[in-house]
Amino acid sequence: MNMMAVALTASLLPGGWVPAPQESFDRPAGVLCDVPIHVEAAVDEVVSKDVPGGTIYKGKLVERVTNTGTGRYTDADASGTAYVQTAADGTQTWYVAGPVLIGYREGAGSLPRGLYLIDGVFRLVLAPDGHKELTMVRGSTRNLCPLVS
Repeated sequence: MNMMAVALTASLLPGGWVPAPQESFDRPAGVLCDVPIHVEAAVDEVVSKDVPGGTIYKGKLVERVTNTGTGRYTDADASGTAYVQTAADGTQTWYVAGPVLIGYREGAGSLPRGLYLIDGVFRLVLAPDGHKELTMVRGSTRNLCPLVS
């Protein structure tokens, strides 16, 4: 059985879920988007559960991405389910079904600089140095930066 199947099966089991609030963050112009942005949860019902080998995250999450220079914003449904494994060196491997919001810095991964809503079935490896490698089984990526520029 693959890791995603294990995670999805375990996510159906009752008990052991705890709130996993998502932290807001700010990025100056040029880091993720051409404009300065603030990202915060408009709806945050994310919970987590430790399971053998990792942690599962699930629940409703709507992230508001705001251009702090103009106030222009967009809301993104990032309510995916993820099974996250963390290696001894700090590398995280996410096995995901559904949408998540991920920022990519210039030259630091498999997507160009931007703030992406990645939706579908995929694996995402986050290295301690900030490099991110996306392996899409099926799905889509959408850079939200143009929506707030």
